[in-house]
Amino acid sequence: MNVKLLSHTPDAEKLIATAAKLCYSSSDIESLRDGLTEDKVASFIDMLVSIGHESVLEHVSFTFGIEGISRACSHQLVRHRIASYSQKSQRYVNENGFEFITPPSIAEVPEAKSEYDRVIAEITESYEKLADILTQKHTAEFMAQGLDEKTAHSKASKLANEDARFILPNACETKIVVTMNVRSLFNFFRHRCCNRAQWEIRAVAVEMLRLCIEVAPHIFSHAGPSCVAEGKCPEGKMTCGKINEVKEYFSAFKQTEV
Repeated sequence: MNVKLLSHTPDAEKLIATAAKLCYSSSDIESLRDGLTEDKVASFIDMLVSIGHESVLEHVSFTFGIEGISRACSHQLVRHRIASYSQKSQRYVNENGFEFITPPSIAEVPEAKSEYDRVIAEITESYEKLADILTQKHTAEFMAQGLDEKTAHSKASKLANEDARFILPNACETKIVVTMNVRSLFNFFRHRCCNRAQWEIRAVAVEMLRLCIEVAPHIFSHAGPSCVAEGKCPEGKMTCGKINEVKEYFSAFKQTEV
């Protein structure tokens, strides 16, 4: 797994404080930033989070490049709807010899790993056969319509990928670019940094949080799983039961990253 922060809104913390100040001030917009010291910015952000005034957080966004994750992970990621996504297409990109993700629980058991690799190898072979069969079929059809062989083969390959991909597993490696505003990130971290989140997306979320803290430490000092961000676990009987350990982990984690 590799997560990179590709871009973010400049002066993120000061921009949020400026937007918040506007809500409580009769000053003109040009002078709003006057006097916004680091301490005052921090104070504004603390106040906003404490009263749940999160709409101003939407003025700041972060864009991440994520690779080396499974389709099982990306399917969970795109369920967070207030975000923008651009993902490697299995329709336009041929997946011959595709990379795949192996869960640690499988990798650490030799018998499980052997069976897993065997099935992946079979799927890889079947995918390549299907893609080849479909490419030949569509090439012949396009040539019958009067296209030259090179053009026909190019168009046929795309159609072949479109249907051959149905056989690909959730383990198939993917790459995705994600943009979220801070409010959406807070929500994402509440759900996906939680101990009950699936291991792979939790690892992605924790790394995204680490990168955010490097850029905007005061904003994201308030972020994390619900037990950290809100002080309580919303999972009821399904709680992991480790709220104190989770709080200690993220407290130490944030101090290390600042």
